[in-house]
Amino acid sequence: MPESAESHFDDACGDLAVGNLDSAIEKYRQSVALDPEFFDGWHALGMALMKQGKLQEAIGAGLMATELHPNDLLAWTALSQMYAKDGKIAEAEAAKANATVLSIGGKLKKE
Repeated sequence: MPESAESHFDDACGDLAVGNLDSAIEKYRQSVALDPEFFDGWHALGMALMKQGKLQEAIGAGLMATELHPNDLLAWTALSQMYAKDGKIAEAEAAKANATVLSIGGKLKKE
């Protein structure tokens, strides 16, 4: 079976479920390397990196997720959390404001 972003993502989710964060991160990285526009891979990579305390990398992945899907509420919420954990309060508040717009039915970018 050929490698796919989705297969690496699925394997990573399994690793994450059993607490193998290092392996999950590596597989999430592989998923986005195979498909740089794979939103789920970027979002999950960011969350896993945040859990591991690698906040700068997490923010980078979170920014990729919001770039790919600018109207995704969870992506903006996660990015806000990443910024907050990194002490970047102004950036966290801006991301939170975007999430708030989306939560009330607004759009950040016309689809």
